[in-house]
Amino acid sequence: MINAIVLIQAAAESIPEAAQTIAEIQGVTEVYSCAGDVDLIAIVKVDRHEDLAELVPGRISKVPGVLNTDTHISFRSYSKRETEAAFSIGLEEG
Repeated sequence: MINAIVLIQAAAESIPEAAQTIAEIQGVTEVYSCAGDVDLIAIVKVDRHEDLAELVPGRISKVPGVLNTDTHISFRSYSKRETEAAFSIGLEEG
C-alpha cells in the first residue's frame, strides 16, 4: 500500500465544495481544511505508484477550484503507540 499526503491550494470561494469532491474520489481516505500555506490536505492510499500518478494529476488536480497540488509519498509510518510498544519489548513481567 502506498500512502501519500497531497497538499492542495484552492480558490477560497470553492474550498468546501472542492474538499467534498476530493473526499469522494476513490483512493482518498481523508481531506482536511487547514490554515497556512495550503488550503486542503488529502490523505491518499493506493496500491501502485501508477495509481497515484493517475489519481493526483488526473482526478484531484482537475477538481473545480483546485489551483495547485504538492504530493509527498510516505516511506514509513510512526505512531506513539508503535513507539511505546517498541521501547517496552522485554519489560513484561512473567
